[in-house]
Amino acid sequence: MLNNKQACAHSGRVTLSPTAEKQRNPLRTRAAILDAAEKLFASKGFDATSLSEVGTAAGVSRATPAYFFGSKSELYQAVLDRCFAEVREAVRAGRARALASSQGPEAILAGAVSDYFDFLAARPNFVRLIEREALNGGDLLDGVSHLSAGQEALAAISAELGLDDSPSGEAAQLLLSIIALCWFHLIHAHTVAPAVGVTLENVEDLERRRSHIVGLLLNGLAGLDRPVTSILNPSTSHD
Repeated sequence: MLNNKQACAHSGRVTLSPTAEKQRNPLRTRAAILDAAEKLFASKGFDATSLSEVGTAAGVSRATPAYFFGSKSELYQAVLDRCFAEVREAVRAGRARALASSQGPEAILAGAVSDYFDFLAARPNFVRLIEREALNGGDLLDGVSHLSAGQEALAAISAELGLDDSPSGEAAQLLLSIIALCWFHLIHAHTVAPAVGVTLENVEDLERRRSHIVGLLLNGLAGLDRPVTSILNPSTSHD
């Protein structure tokens, strides 16, 4: 009679215990669990996703996600932390390129917008995760990692473009506009976009969208030199 290990080997698949899996290749196993969890949380939501389901999708035993991360809430937070760490890395890389290039504010802004546009387009699961959080009031969103990413981006915008960095100042307003413009079409490619006559089905469509966003923001940056009141109420500029 075969024991459990022999039976698994005989069937062509060796099932290791959580401890054995962690000792075998902990970094790879952890990454596989995070990848699977990110996809499942994004597609099904937090409540509808189980740890055992994550384990199956990651190709490990059902108990392994709990062994690595503890609870489902801790795994979910680890997924979000990794996503926002990627945001911070992208911001730092973009700022380093800007400093090395000695380009003017317009070129820096255009590069930052293009980078963020590509970053989001390559991470549909991240977009869905944050949208789910928004619909749920951000109840499961830990403030530390997500605020840290936002503050780094804000510091880069204000430093490179010389904008007011006070709360709700021009730097913060510009950053929020960049996020909104680069985000919206990814969420509403099949809802609002076609309703207003915009198709987003191929690379050319996305490039057209990118060019529009960059041009709009560059023109807006030029307009920041004028007081907002004079732009909204031209008659007041002659008083």
